Amino acid sequence: MGKLTAAKVRNLCEPGRYSDGDGLSLLIRAAGKGSWVLRVQADGKRRDINLGALKNMSLADARDAAYEMRRKLAQGIDPVAERKKARLLVPTFKEAAKLVHEEHKAGWKNGKHQKQWLSTLEAYAFPVFGDCLVSEVEPPAIRDALAAIWISKPETARRVRQRIGTVLDWAFVKGFRASEAPMRSLSKGLPRQPRKDGHFAAMGYADVPKFVKRLRERESIGRLALEAVILTAARSGEIRFARWPEVDLDSALWSIPAERMKMRRPHVVPLSPEAIQVFQRAKRFRAPASDLIFPGQKLKKPLSDMSLLKILRDMKVGVTVHGFRSAFRDWVADQTNYPGEVAEAALAHAIPSKVEAAYRRTDFLEKRRDLMRVWAGYCLGLD
Repeated sequence: MGKLTAAKVRNLCEPGRYSDGDGLSLLIRAAGKGSWVLRVQADGKRRDINLGALKNMSLADARDAAYEMRRKLAQGIDPVAERKKARLLVPTFKEAAKLVHEEHKAGWKNGKHQKQWLSTLEAYAFPVFGDCLVSEVEPPAIRDALAAIWISKPETARRVRQRIGTVLDWAFVKGFRASEAPMRSLSKGLPRQPRKDGHFAAMGYADVPKFVKRLRERESIGRLALEAVILTAARSGEIRFARWPEVDLDSALWSIPAERMKMRRPHVVPLSPEAIQVFQRAKRFRAPASDLIFPGQKLKKPLSDMSLLKILRDMKVGVTVHGFRSAFRDWVADQTNYPGEVAEAALAHAIPSKVEAAYRRTDFLEKRRDLMRVWAGYCLGLD
């Protein structure tokens, strides 16, 4: 039998804590204003659980709520955590994916990756379970979505799998799911993918001079950008997003800011006389509205990656733009006496050894300047 009565509750006006027994109390702040609180012992700690406001809950309702709370605690259920979870508005997988994309895209420097990240999910995951609550996405549905492209589009399928996992892990951290993404066990339900050489298709360095000669038969902003890629051994994105303020033609240096570099460190590229000529020829395409060295059709937008690849395809060359970096590296190893670390510095590769990285204080700028001059001479058949 409780200590409080309905009549007594109605007449309480002095602020204070009024016990009904078994941990149930009424906290009065002012006449007619207060809340019901249940004091319990859980995991060796004393906790006060708010059951509701006095104006919305009668004494009988408070006792029923307290009984239900005690029953759940006895079963090992945390009623507070359960109540918080119930208040969460669980999004669908599609909604969650768009939220994750919005949160993460600022950290991706590659605009192409930003677009592909969501578009691959739209194409392969959303049709299967996009409208399911993210809390209810289970391995069979994920497996079915991936199975459709697992063999025919293995690289895309692996990316979709990784992106689905990112969304589900995000949902777990946010409290929308009871578990993390089941990606490790999921792979056991998919067939073995055929092995494929993971290297970018590269042109043999012996064929580069003949290719550059063909490339120079016509002049366009895309061809100039591709020639700059070859002569600087830079990545496609580094060239396509290059801006005039970064280039000092008098000092023959191109300073790429950290945010555009793969390793997130600034990189200085020594320009050979032949590379400088490419940049000077690009001035013909310069527009006042943009400081891009190699602008696209929309002058404020850079050339797309596909623009450079299309030039290779039109020239019936079965290699990738990135593959010219491999040609450069092979040429250094086979045809020159330059140390490997100088070539790696020219490619802006990370130093594999953490110890060596900690002690190395040079970027071999002067040696790279000479190396890039010799490379340009080789590419143009001048040596």
